[in-house]
Amino acid sequence: LGAKAPGSFTAFNKLTTLSAGDAEKDDLEMVAELHDDQFAVAKSLNAALNAAQKADDEVTIGLLVDRLSVHEKAAWMLRSSLPKAERAKLSQAA
Repeated sequence: LGAKAPGSFTAFNKLTTLSAGDAEKDDLEMVAELHDDQFAVAKSLNAALNAAQKADDEVTIGLLVDRLSVHEKAAWMLRSSLPKAERAKLSQAA
């Protein structure tokens, strides 16, 4: 396509919208953070999906729908594994 793909962790870190995890968090905080990351990826995929739909790019639409379903399912599973009080915090933030 005429451009080089990023090929190092430094390059990937410059492009990411997710922050590095904090090893000092407890288990519930880590699960909540994973949920938020899955939610953020799904939000980004939704934006890309809208662009693909406007461009009538059926192949990209199919790819994005498949990825979106994976991340939405992961977010749901992570959310459901948290205690009710922790889930309530997520629903206010998400």
